[in-house]
This record gives sequence, structure tokens and C-alpha cells, in this order.
Amino acid sequence: MPPNAIEVRELHKSYGRFEAVRGISFEVKRGEVFGLLGPNGAGKTTTVEILEGYRERSAGEVSVLGFDPDHAGMELKQRVGVVLQTMGFYPNATVRESVEHVAGFYPSPRDVRETIALVGLDGTEDKRARQLSGGQRRRLDLALALVGDPELIFLDEPTTGFDPAARRTAWSVIRRLKELEKTVLLTTHYLDEAQELADRVAIIKNGLIIAAGPPSELTPASASYRVSYDGDGGRVELETDDPTELLHRITSEALARGDRLRNLSVSRPTLEDVYLELTAEEESAAVTPESVPT
Repeated sequence: MPPNAIEVRELHKSYGRFEAVRGISFEVKRGEVFGLLGPNGAGKTTTVEILEGYRERSAGEVSVLGFDPDHAGMELKQRVGVVLQTMGFYPNATVRESVEHVAGFYPSPRDVRETIALVGLDGTEDKRARQLSGGQRRRLDLALALVGDPELIFLDEPTTGFDPAARRTAWSVIRRLKELEKTVLLTTHYLDEAQELADRVAIIKNGLIIAAGPPSELTPASASYRVSYDGDGGRVELETDDPTELLHRITSEALARGDRLRNLSVSRPTLEDVYLELTAEEESAAVTPESVPT
């Protein structure tokens, strides 16, 4: 069995003269949660749709579970689960009927009741899809993707519309998938979500990958430690490459004055800090025709 669930080499996708994806390469290891991040129009949704087999690439090599998604048939589809940004339901079908219907497409599906409970929809089994709240519909999306017991799950903005409690439930589901040795490719605009769940991430900007690696190891060009404490004049924030020397100095000075450094904290840049610095000019610099899907 190949070590990577997904392999992408020099992937390109053009819409006429506009190049949405400009030669990206990455791999997703089996059993890991991989986050694909980027602003709207960066090319991440196009990339995911190519991997899912919904969109043809212009150039490059793509392997998903050992198959080329452009030419793969049911053998690949039965091993993959997909949560799209928007999905359709039979509005009059109940939650149970919807999940049972999709389960019938797979040779060895998960237990329907277990799947409904896994996504936190137990108690709503007899509710019709049109009666569900926005967050409940996203949970149903997730149930439909998981009921086939796939090896690889594509989660495209899976917690959009969730309240904080529902997001935490979804995070628990994704962690459970990892425990079950499933592979997850996650796209999200919630940077805390990516930092919490992803083993590795890739940040896409203008159709190119500009940073990749474990979230804890990605740092912006201006990376430094931030030392903060409450002083007499308000909150004091200092940046340094060497917190040891700085802490020694400010604590020694405080002791000499007989002061206390209240609410002292030392932090490093978060994934959100990295993302915002790397993509800072994206919103103003990207010129993408509104009619071009990216």
C-alpha cells in the first residue's frame, strides 16, 4: 500500500487565460489530517475538486488512493467521503432516510444509527431535512460523508454555520476519524480549527503554495516571542528573539523595584498570525473574474 493517500505534482488548472492553480505539489500521508488553507480565490477549492474527480486538471500528476481521479470509477468513489461547501438533500426525507439512502451506495457502510450519533444528530432521526437548522444540515452533510466508512474524507468548510458547541462536536468527530486511521483533507477559514486538528497544513496564495508544514512549525518572517504583562501604565507587550534574556532582565528590574509582573505571559505566533502575514495583500492584490470558479 502506498504511504501517501494523495500525491500532487505540478498541478495546473486554467480557465481560459486565467490560471487558478499554478503548479502546486504536495502529498497527504495515510492517516493524517491535512489542512489546505487560503483566501477566497486562492485556488484551494479548485484543487480539492480536482482531487475529488469533479473537475479536470490542465496539467500535472494527481494520485488519490493510487488512482488518477480523472479516470477512476466506482472503486475510488466507494473509498472516499466528501463534505462539500453546499450539499443537496431530499427536503422531505428524514435524517435516518437520508443516511440510509447514501449507505446503500457503499459495499460495507457504517451502521446508520452509529453514524447519526457520531455527528451529534441522535434525537433528530425522524426530522425532515427541510426542518433542520443550518448547523444540523452541516452535521447531516458530515453523516452522509461518513456512512460509507471511507478511507479518505474531504471536508470542505465542514463547520460553516456551526455554533461554538457544534464546532467542538465536529472537532471531536474529526479526531475520532484520525483514531480510526482515516485520512482527512480539510479546508477551512477557521485558523484555530486548522491549528487544533491538522497534522500538517499548506497555505495557498494566488494558485501557489507559499508555506507548508506542521502548524506549530510555521512561522512568519517577523517571527518572535511576545512577552506581555500588566504594568502601572497598562498592558506592556514586548517582542524578542530570545525570551530567556528578556525575562531575566525585566524580572530582575521588577524585583529591584519591589514590583510584581502581573499576568505575565510568553507566546509565539499562532497559525493565524502566520496566515495573516503571508496572505496580507491577497484581498487587494487578487484580481479574479467573478465568473471564474476557484
